[in-house]
Amino acid sequence: MLVSALTMLRLPIAARLLALLLASSVGLVACAADPDDDGEESSSDESDLTEGSPEARAVLALVNARETTFEVLTKEGGLTAPTASAILAHRDGPDGAIGTDDDDPFDTLAEVDAIRGVGAATLKKLVALAKKRGYLASGGAANVLFSPLPYDQSHLARVVREIDGATSTIDIAMYSYSDAKIGAALANATKRGVRVRFLYDGGGDDNRIATANERASSKSSKLELAGVDVRFVNKVMHHKAMIVDGPRDDLAKAKTAKLVTGSANWSNSAATKYDENTLFVTNEELALRFQREFELMWAHSRDFSGLTPPLAEGPGTATITDAAIPDDPNAAVYFTSSNFTARGTTFSTTGENTVANELVLAISGATRSIHIASGHLRSRPVSEALIAKKKANPGLDVRVYLDGQEFIAKTTHEEQLRDLETCVANAGASESKARACRDKGFLFGYQIGEAGIDVRYKYYAYRWNHGYAPQMHHKYMVIDGTDLWTGSYNLSDNAEHETFENMIHLRGAENAALVQSFEDNFLAIWETGREEDKLTKLLGTIRGQQTIPIVFEPMALGWNEVSDLKRLIRSSCPAVDSVDFRRNAAAKTTCTKP
Repeated sequence: MLVSALTMLRLPIAARLLALLLASSVGLVACAADPDDDGEESSSDESDLTEGSPEARAVLALVNARETTFEVLTKEGGLTAPTASAILAHRDGPDGAIGTDDDDPFDTLAEVDAIRGVGAATLKKLVALAKKRGYLASGGAANVLFSPLPYDQSHLARVVREIDGATSTIDIAMYSYSDAKIGAALANATKRGVRVRFLYDGGGDDNRIATANERASSKSSKLELAGVDVRFVNKVMHHKAMIVDGPRDDLAKAKTAKLVTGSANWSNSAATKYDENTLFVTNEELALRFQREFELMWAHSRDFSGLTPPLAEGPGTATITDAAIPDDPNAAVYFTSSNFTARGTTFSTTGENTVANELVLAISGATRSIHIASGHLRSRPVSEALIAKKKANPGLDVRVYLDGQEFIAKTTHEEQLRDLETCVANAGASESKARACRDKGFLFGYQIGEAGIDVRYKYYAYRWNHGYAPQMHHKYMVIDGTDLWTGSYNLSDNAEHETFENMIHLRGAENAALVQSFEDNFLAIWETGREEDKLTKLLGTIRGQQTIPIVFEPMALGWNEVSDLKRLIRSSCPAVDSVDFRRNAAAKTTCTKP
C-alpha cells in the first residue's frame, strides 16, 4: 500500500491517471479512488511524502501524540471513524489506553499506510492536520543539524550564514573554536559595525602565554585583532551557544533573535567526524534566558589582555527580569550557573544539582521510553534514576548509547566500587566529604547494564585516544518520543559543578517534528555498523590476517560484544597491552601478531 499511495502522490496528474487506467485494466482497481483509502480521490500533485521527510516525521508525531484523539482525527482531520479507530488501536495497543506497556507507536510512515482505510487521500489529510496542529514547522522556529556532515552542509557553514546575517550584536559562549571561516565571518561582522562579545574557554590558556610572539598568534589574540572582545571565566566554559541580534539592549529583539546551541563545538571534527547536534532556534523565552545567562557570565568574567588599549564591550543595557520573560509551556532551559555563586571574577560551587534534578524528574515520569545519547554517563543522580525506573517498570524501553571511552571491564567496575567504599569510610562523619566521594568520576555504563538497561557503546578502537576518536559526542535524551532534552551538558558531576552548561527541554505540537528528528537520529546511531555486520567482518580480519587493526570503523556494540572483541585482539596480539602501545596510542593503529 505504501508504494501505491506514496508513489501516486508524487506523480504528476496525467501520469497518475495513466497509472490508474492501466491498473484498472488488469483488475487492480475498480475506480479512481485508492481501495485502501477513505474513498476520496487525491488531487494533490505537490506532496513529497517520503520516509524521513519533514512531512512524514510530522505525520508520525501527530499519530503518536497523546493529544491526538478520535475527535481530533475525525472532526479536525476529516478521517472516517473506522480509519481513525484503526490508527488509535494500533498506537494504543490491546488495552486501548495510551501510555501503557502494550503501546505500539508508529515507527515508520509505512506502518501508517498499512492501516486499513489509509491511502493517498488519508495521508494527505494527515499531513494537513499535522500542519494545522503545528507538527510541521513552518519557517523553522526550531531545527537541527546532525553531524557528521560534509563541511558545506554542516553546522559550521550554517553558523557562518547566521553571522553574515547579523546586523547589530553577536554574543558567543564557546568551549572549543578552530574554524577559520567562522573567524573570517566574525571579522567581517565587526567591519559592518556588529558588536561581538566572545566568552571563550581557551581565552584563559591564551592569556597565560608568556612569549609575546606566541601570544600574538593565539586564537584569542586573532579574534581581538578582528574587533571581537574576548573574555573568559574561572570555571570551564562548556556552552556551545551563540545569540545573533539578541535582546542585549532591547527586550523586543528576543522575538526575532537567532539562538544557536547544542553539543557541537566549532571545529572540523565536530562537523565532519563526531556524532553531534546543533539547534537553530527562534524562541522569545529561550533568547531572553540565554541572554541573561550570557550577561551573568560576562559581568563576572576576566579580560583577555590582548590589545592596548583593550577592547571594552560592556554589559547589555536591557534589564531581563523574571517578569520580562514569557512562560512558554513547551520550551524551557536549565543552566548549571544556578549551582554557582559569583564574587568579583570568581564563580564558586554551591553543591546544588539544578540540571540533574530536572533530568531525574523527567526520567521518573516516563511511561513508554527513555532514549539517551551521551558521550559520558558519570552522573550518580541520573544513573540511579534510570536504574530505579527500570526496576519499577521492567517493560519500559530504556536504551543508552555512550561513547567507547565509557566502556569498562567488570574488574574495573569492581575496583571503582572498592575505591568508593574506601573513600566513604575515610570520610568518617563528614557528609560533605562522603558526598564528594560519591560524586567523583564514576563510570556507570556497566552498572546500568547490569540493572537490565540496554546499553551500547560507539566502539572504534581497542584503546581510546582523542587523536583518532570519532566520538559519540551527543548530550540528549528523548522521553516517550515527545519530550526532548538537549544541550551542552554531559551526564556527569563535573558538568553539574565545574562547568557552565545548558540543557534545553522542548515538547508540544510546535516542537513535535524536531523531537521526532532526534528520535530518528537515536534509532539510526543505535544501529551504527550493525546492518553492514561490521563486527563479524572485523572478527574475521583479526583471525585471518597477520597485521590486525586496533582502530577500526565505528560500531554500536553491547558490553558483551566489546568484551569479546577486546579479548580476541588481546589474545591475537599481546603487544597491544605493552608500555609502548599505551604511551604511543595515537600512532598505534595496528598490531602485528607474534
